[in-house]
Amino acid sequence: MSLPFYQRSHQHYDFSYRNKDLRTTVSHYQHEKKRSAIYTQGSTAYSSRSSAAHRQEAEAFRQASAASFQQQASQYALSSDVSRKAASAFDYGSSHGLTDSSLLLDDYSSKLSPKPKRAKHSLLSGEEKENLPSDYMVPIFSGRQKHVSGITDTEEERIKEAAAYIAQRNLLASEEGITTSKQSTASKQSTASKQSTASKQSMTSKQSTASRQSMASKQSVVSKQATSTLQQEETFEKKSRKVAIREKAERLSLRKTLEETEAYHAKLNEDHLLHAPEFIIKPRSHTVWEKENVKLHCSIAGWPEPRVTWYKNQVPINVHANPGKYIIESRYGMHTLEINACDFEDTAQYRASAMNVKGELSAYASVVVKRYKGEFDETRFHAGVSTMPLSFAVTPYGYASKFEIHFDDKFDVSFGREGETMSLGCRVVITPEIKHFQPEIQWYRNGVPLSPSKWVQTLWSGERATLTFSHLNKEDEGLYTIRVRMGEYYEQYSAYVFVRDADAEIEGAPAAPLDVKCLEANKDYIIISWKQPAVDGGSPILGYFIDKCEVGTDNWSQCNDTPVKFARFPVTGLIEGRSYIFRVRAVNKTGIGFPSRVSEPVAALDPAEKARLKSRPSAPWTGQIIVTEEEPSEGIVPGPPTDLSVTEATRSYVVLSWKPPRQRGHEGIMYFVEKCEAGTENWQRVNTELPVKSPRFALFDLAEGKSYCFRVRCSNSAGVGEPSDATEVTVVGDKLDIPKAPGKIIPSRNTDTSVVVSWEESADAKELVGYYIEASVAGSGKWEPCNNNPVKGSRFTCHGLVTGQSYIFRVRAVNAAGLSEYSQDSEAIEVKAAIAPPSPPHDITCLESFRDSMVLGWKQPDKIGGAEITGYYVNYREVIDGVPGKWREANVKAVSEEAYKISNLKENMVYQFQVAAMNMAGLGTPSAVSECFKCEEWTIAVPGPPHSLKCSEVRKDSLVLQWKPPVHSGRTPVTGYFVDLKEAKAKEDQWRGLNEAAIKNVYLKVRGLKEGVSYVFRVRAINQAGVGKPSDLAGPVVAETRPGTKEVVVNVDDDGVISLNFECDQMTPKSEFTWSKDYVSTEDSPRLEVESKGNKTKMTFKDLGMDDLGLYSCDVTDTDGIASSYLIDEEELKRLLALSHEHKFPTVPVKSELAVEILEKGQVRFWMQAEKLSGNAKVNYIFNEKEIFEGPKYKMHIDRNTGIIEMFMEKLQDEDEGTYTFQLQDGKATNHSTVVLIGDVFKKLQKEAEFQRQEWIRKQGPHFAEYLSWEVTGECNVLLKCKVANIKKETHIVWYKDEREISVDEKHDFKDGICTLLITEFSKKDAGIYEVILKDDRGKDKSRLKLVDEAFKELMTEVCKKIALSATDLKIQSTAEGIRLYSFVTYYVEDLKVNWSHNGAAIRYSDRVKTGVTGEQIWLQINEPTPNDKGKYVMELFDGKTGHQKTVDLSGQAYEEAYAEFQRLKQAAIAEKNRARVLGGLPDVVTIQEGKALNLTCNVWGDPPPEVSWLKNEKALASDDHCNLKFEAGKTAYFTINGVSTADSGKYGLVVKNKYGSETSDFTVSVFIPEEEARMAALEAQKGGKKAK
Repeated sequence: MSLPFYQRSHQHYDFSYRNKDLRTTVSHYQHEKKRSAIYTQGSTAYSSRSSAAHRQEAEAFRQASAASFQQQASQYALSSDVSRKAASAFDYGSSHGLTDSSLLLDDYSSKLSPKPKRAKHSLLSGEEKENLPSDYMVPIFSGRQKHVSGITDTEEERIKEAAAYIAQRNLLASEEGITTSKQSTASKQSTASKQSTASKQSMTSKQSTASRQSMASKQSVVSKQATSTLQQEETFEKKSRKVAIREKAERLSLRKTLEETEAYHAKLNEDHLLHAPEFIIKPRSHTVWEKENVKLHCSIAGWPEPRVTWYKNQVPINVHANPGKYIIESRYGMHTLEINACDFEDTAQYRASAMNVKGELSAYASVVVKRYKGEFDETRFHAGVSTMPLSFAVTPYGYASKFEIHFDDKFDVSFGREGETMSLGCRVVITPEIKHFQPEIQWYRNGVPLSPSKWVQTLWSGERATLTFSHLNKEDEGLYTIRVRMGEYYEQYSAYVFVRDADAEIEGAPAAPLDVKCLEANKDYIIISWKQPAVDGGSPILGYFIDKCEVGTDNWSQCNDTPVKFARFPVTGLIEGRSYIFRVRAVNKTGIGFPSRVSEPVAALDPAEKARLKSRPSAPWTGQIIVTEEEPSEGIVPGPPTDLSVTEATRSYVVLSWKPPRQRGHEGIMYFVEKCEAGTENWQRVNTELPVKSPRFALFDLAEGKSYCFRVRCSNSAGVGEPSDATEVTVVGDKLDIPKAPGKIIPSRNTDTSVVVSWEESADAKELVGYYIEASVAGSGKWEPCNNNPVKGSRFTCHGLVTGQSYIFRVRAVNAAGLSEYSQDSEAIEVKAAIAPPSPPHDITCLESFRDSMVLGWKQPDKIGGAEITGYYVNYREVIDGVPGKWREANVKAVSEEAYKISNLKENMVYQFQVAAMNMAGLGTPSAVSECFKCEEWTIAVPGPPHSLKCSEVRKDSLVLQWKPPVHSGRTPVTGYFVDLKEAKAKEDQWRGLNEAAIKNVYLKVRGLKEGVSYVFRVRAINQAGVGKPSDLAGPVVAETRPGTKEVVVNVDDDGVISLNFECDQMTPKSEFTWSKDYVSTEDSPRLEVESKGNKTKMTFKDLGMDDLGLYSCDVTDTDGIASSYLIDEEELKRLLALSHEHKFPTVPVKSELAVEILEKGQVRFWMQAEKLSGNAKVNYIFNEKEIFEGPKYKMHIDRNTGIIEMFMEKLQDEDEGTYTFQLQDGKATNHSTVVLIGDVFKKLQKEAEFQRQEWIRKQGPHFAEYLSWEVTGECNVLLKCKVANIKKETHIVWYKDEREISVDEKHDFKDGICTLLITEFSKKDAGIYEVILKDDRGKDKSRLKLVDEAFKELMTEVCKKIALSATDLKIQSTAEGIRLYSFVTYYVEDLKVNWSHNGAAIRYSDRVKTGVTGEQIWLQINEPTPNDKGKYVMELFDGKTGHQKTVDLSGQAYEEAYAEFQRLKQAAIAEKNRARVLGGLPDVVTIQEGKALNLTCNVWGDPPPEVSWLKNEKALASDDHCNLKFEAGKTAYFTINGVSTADSGKYGLVVKNKYGSETSDFTVSVFIPEEEARMAALEAQKGGKKAK
C-alpha cells in the first residue's frame, strides 16, 4: 500500500525503517499496555459489561444528546455557563473510557503498526453510526509526537494546547462537577464540536452545526427515556473516578518516556551520518615495460565504509583465478591493486568501484604495457628504465621494428555490368600478428582514396578486406588498389575493374553517359558537364538530354527541348536556394538510351551565399514574417557593370560574366542583358520577364554562325542604369574543337588473356578527357569497347581477350566537344603470353645411387616462359675436401623427363649438380647448386623416395596429388605409399598423415583443405623392409578455386546416352584433351568413345555398368595445370541409370506441382503448371479417389499455351476435406500431382479463405493499401506515412499516440492517397504506439505502428545516421581560453555518440581538453594549446551502427593563425581583467540636508593599482578642508564633504585609470533645505516686510 504524501518525507514512516532501539521501546510499551487492561481498553466496569447493557447505555446517551441539543441552541449565547457544563460533560466521557488519553494511545499504536490510519477505533457504536448524518464527522482530539505524526507545526501546536487544557481540567475536576444533566451533555457535544473546528477548520464546523440541528428535531421523542438513562450514567461515572486519575498519571509518564526516546534517537539517527562514497585520491594511469610490476592506489571516504571492487575491462578481477598475478589490499581507507610481472595482455582499462547503502562511484585508470625488441639482460631490465640499452626501440604498436604484409586469395582483373553487384577482396596476412591492433585499410580508384557511400562499401573482418559495389556504374571502372598500413610500413596490390554497358531497352540505342558533375552554380543557372559514352549503338549520337530533379522529390523534368552535342550545358529555370540532382541521356536515330548515374546534389546559390551558409547556421523558422516600413529616401541609380566578357560559347548557348557596379546604393540590384547583331546598333533586351540576380547569365536561341555583341544594365527601385561596355564580337559556335585522331597504334603481348596497346596522343588536343580503345577479332568486323571510362595517357592493357585469337585495335580521343575520328587499325596480334626462357628448376635430389652412376630428379620450373619446355641439361662437378672442381656436361642431348641417370662417375666421390631448362626461347638460367651426393652402391632395404610429385585439380577444399614410384625400390617391391601434409608455414614437427593404411595407387584426392591456406605435401614408399625416405616437397599450393574454373559435367541425352563433358576457355593452339580412368589413359578402352572439338570434349559410355566404376579425369595439356575429374561410384551409377531410363521413357515435365491458393474474395484455386502441353493433352481431376467434373461447385480450365491447369471452388466446406489429384496424359508421356488437405492443413486453409473474404469486404470501404510505416527525411525529421484507398470526401482520418488523439492542424485531402504525420526533432519522448483510423459511413479501418523497444532503437539509429550526415565540416575558432574545433548538425540527440581523436589516437579529456554540445554545435575545446596539439583531428559521429567522420588539420598555417588569434584574444582578456574599474559603493543620486556631512566610500580595482581622480561638473576636483578626497591601499577611495551647502550640489565623477584602461563612475549630489526652516525663513521674511511698511 502506498503511503500518504505527508508520511513519505518523514524519517520513520514505516515499521521496517525504524531504528532497532525504537522498536524495542515500542515493544516494551505494548507489553506494559497488556498488563494495564483498564488503561488500554477503557475502564474495567465499562469493558466487563454485557453487550446488551452497552447498547442500552449507548442508546440512552444518543437520545439524551439529541434532547439536549435543542436546549443548547436557545442558550448558545451564555458562553461561561456553556464552558462550565462542557467540562462536566467531558468528565462524564472520561469516566466511560472516552478520555483524550485513550485516544492518544490508540492513535499512537496505530501509527506504529501496519494498520492504516483509517482503521482507528471508533467512539460510536454501530447503531449510532447509522443514525448520524452521512456528512457528520466525529470531533476527536489527539496529542502526537513529531516522529509519529508527521503533521505540520501549526496543527501540532494547536493539538498540544487543546490536550494540555483538557488534561489540566480533568486533574482539577470535582465530584460536583462530574454530575451531568441533559444540558451538560449537550454542552459537552457543543464544546467538542468547537474544539474539533479548531483542529479541522471551517468544514467540520458546518458539519457539527448540521448534526446539532438534526438531533434537536428528535427532542420530543426521547425526552422521557433520557431521564432514566442519565441517572444510571451518573452512578457509573462516580465509580470510575479513580480510574480517570490513574489514566492521567500513566499518560504523563508515557509522554515523558516518549520525549526522552525521541531526543535519544534524534542524536543517534544514522540518516544524518550516512554519505555516499567519495574518491579522495583517484587511481592514475601507468605506462610500464613488460615484466615490471605496477600498483594502482586510491583513497575513498564514505559511511558506512564503502566496499571496493576492482575491474579489468569491466570484468571483476578474481584474485583466486590467477594466484600471484593480482594482490588487492585495503588498509585505513587506502585501497591498492598490484599487478605482478606485467605482460601485454595486461594492457587494459581498470576501474575501482566503491559502493555502500548511499550509492556507487567509480574511478578509472589505464595501464599500457610496452614490448621491446631484440634480446636483453632481464637483470638490467628490472634495474630500471635508465639502465636499458639505447638500441631498444618500440614501434607505434609496441611490438617489432618491422612488419611483413602479404596478400592471399587476391582479387584479379574483374568484369561487371551496369546495375550488377560486385565484391573485390583479399586476405591480409601480417607478421608478426598483433591481436589488439588492426591495420589501416585504404582502397583507391585510379590513385584516389575511396570513401564509403551509397555506391561502394568497405569491410574489414580482421583477416579479409572487401570492397563491395551495390550498383555498378561505368564511373566505377578503373584501377583499384588496396593499401594495408601497419605503423610506418605498408604494402599494396592493384587490379583493374571493367564495367560493361547494360543491355539497351531499345536495340541500337546509345549507352548511358557518365561522370555527370556540376561545374558552376549560381542563383540563375547551373552548368552541368558529363563524359560521352564509348558505345553509340551503331549510329552517331545526335545529342544529349539533361534532366533535373529537386532533392526530396521523384519528379524528373527535361531541361532542353532539343539535344545538345557539347558535353556541357547551363540549366536555367531553377528556384533560388533549392537543391537539385541531374542526369543525362544520349540519343541517336534509334532512340534514347539509359540515363546516367545521378549527380551529387547542388544548390542554386551564388558561391558567396553558399560559403556564408556553410560558415554559420541559418536561423530556425519561427513561423512569422515581420515586415518593417522604412522612411522613404532618395535611391541611387546603379552604375554600369564592369569587366563584361564571354566565358563560354557553343552552338547552343553563350555564357556571359561581369562584375557588379561600384555605385549601387544599399539595396540589392538586378541585371538586364541586351544583345545586338554585329555591325548594328539594334539592341534587344534578352531577359524581359525575369531579371538576372547574379553576375552571370546563359543565353540561348542564338543563330549559329552569326556574330553578336552583348551588354548589361543594372536596375533597382531608383531606376535602370547605364549599360556596360559592349563585348567584342562573338561568333555563335563551338570554340572547343574536337580532338584529332590518335596515331601509331602498337599492340604487344602481355598474358594469355590480355594485350598492351600503346599509341601516339592526339596533336593539339584541348581539354582532353581521355581515350576509348576498341578491339575486334581479325576479320569479324565487329568492334567491342575495351574500356567504358576514358583513360588518360598513351598506354592501356586490354583484358578479357580469348587466348589464341587474333585481334586488331583502334583508339579515339574525347573531350567536351565530342569524340575524334577513329585511329587507323593496328596490326593483328595473336593473344598469348609473351615468350621467355624458363626459370631454373629446383629441388634436385638423388633418386638412386650405384657404384659408378647416380639417378637425379628435380622439379619443373615455376615459370615456363610462355612456351612448352623442350628439355633439360644436367651439369656436375666433383667436390674434394669441400673444394668444388670444374663443371662438366652430363648430357649433350636434352632430356625430356625430370629425372636422368648420370653414368661414368667415380665410386665414393662426392658430386654436386645443377640443371637448366630450355624452351623455344632458349636455355634458361641454371638451378641453384645441389647439395653434395656421394656416389656409392645403395644397399638399404627400404625403398627410395617417390619423385615427380604433381598437384592438379586444385580447388578451395581439395586437390589431387600424383607421383611416380621410387627409382630404388629396395630389396623387395614397393607395396604402397603414405602421404603427409602440413601448412606451408608450419614447423617440421606438424606433419600429419592422410592415410592410416598404405595405398597402392600413385595418386590421392586430398579433401578437407581450408580455403586460402597454403599447403606442402610429401610421399613415402613402403615395402616389406619398412618405410623409405620421404620425397621432395610438392608445393606450396594454395587451396583455392581459380576464377573461370570449370568441372567435368555428366549429361544424359534424350535417348538415354550417358556422357562426361568438359570445356576449357584457356587452351592454346597446342593444347589437347587427355582422358584417364584412375589416372590411367583410356585411349584404347573399348567401353568408351571420346570426341573433342574446339575447346570442348565429350567421353561417352557405350554401356555403363559395374566395370565402369572409377575416377575419370580430363587434363588439358600446355596449360597451367587445368584439369577436372568426376567420380562414378555405385550410388552415382544407380542415379545415372535411373536418369537414362527416365529419358527413354518420358513423363510430362512439370514446372510447378499441384498447389492451393486463396484468391481475393476467398475463392480456392487448385493449380499446377506443366513445362509444355500439346493440343492432345488431357487432365483427369480426382477427389478422394473419385473423378470429379465441372459443375456449379467446380470450375476447371486448361491453358495449353502456358501449361497451367486450374480448378476453382467458391468456398471450402467441411465435406471438402481430403486428397486432390490432377492426372496428366500427353501422348505416351504421363504424370500426376497430388495435394493433401486433411486435419490442421485443411482448417488453416479454410480459415485463410474466410479471412480473405472478410478482407475483401473490408476493402469495400475506406482501407489501407499500405499500412503505417516510417521514414527519416533529409531534415532529420521522422515521417509516418500510410497509403489509403477507396476514400471519398466524407472520409475522416484520426491519428493516435498511446491511445490519445493527436490533433492535426490541416485536413488531409487524400488526393495522392498518402497520409502522413511529421514528427520534428524526434527523440525518446516520441516513443510509443501510433495508430491511424479511417472511417466514413461505409466502415472504418485502422493501422498501428509500434515505435518501442527494438523498433524505436532501429528508428533512432536511422535518425542518428541522418543527423551525422548533416554535420558540417569541422571549423577552427580561436577563443580567449584556447582553440575550439566545432561542427553543426541539424539537431543533436543523446543517442548520437561523439568521439574525438588526435592523430589516430582517442583524445583523453581533461580540464584542458574538453568536448561538449551547445545547441546544434558539437565542439572540442583545447585550452592553452601547445605544439603537441598540432595534427589531424577527427570527429566521429556514431549512429549505433556506423561511424561518420569529419576531419580538420590543425597544423601548419592553420595552427599558426589560430594560435596567434588565441594569443591576441588572451591578451585582450587579460587587459579586460586587469583594467582599472569601479567595483561599487557609489550611489547614482545622493540627496542630503544642508549642513550635514557627506561621506562616501568606493571600492576600486586594477592591476597595477589604478590612479584615482575626482570630477565635479566635468571639471577636476581637488581635495581641501571642505571636500576631503582620499585613496588608501590602492583599493578604497573616500569622498567627504563637511557641512554641505547648496553650492555643493552637482554632478561628481570618480575616474580610475591604469595602463590597461580607465573607467568613470558618476553620481549626483542634491542638497536641500528642511521644510520647517524654509517655512520659518519665509515667515520672517513676511514679518520683515510688514515692519518695513
